[in-house]
Amino acid sequence: MTRFIIIMSMLALSLSAYSQKIDVKALSPSSGSYDNIHIKKIAEDTFQSSYVIWVKKQVKPHYHAHHSEYIHVLDGRAIMRLDSSNFTIQKGDVIFVPQKSIHAVKTLSKEPLKVISIQSPLFDGDRIWVKE
Repeated sequence: MTRFIIIMSMLALSLSAYSQKIDVKALSPSSGSYDNIHIKKIAEDTFQSSYVIWVKKQVKPHYHAHHSEYIHVLDGRAIMRLDSSNFTIQKGDVIFVPQKSIHAVKTLSKEPLKVISIQSPLFDGDRIWVKE
């Protein structure tokens, strides 16, 4: 019984190690010298990948065949393409991008567009670029 309690305690401690509070206001690119896009991974498990992404200019049209994406705009303004729609996004907006939906952004603000991108399931490089 003691062995069971020790094992369960260790399991509970190891699971809580994945919990975290992220101060998104304090996050900044590792280097200010990136040309267009800077990506910083903030969390990942088998169900999701979460990133903070800074975009100075644009993200070209692409889609994800096997996962969906939530985008929460933290700073900046941009024109977003989502399939056949184009609309302005800005701080506070949340956008859902279903799998296989073509999407792109073009930054309008002087400062980079800063977003949190949560992709589910785990992002495995599933980005298919679309030629226009």
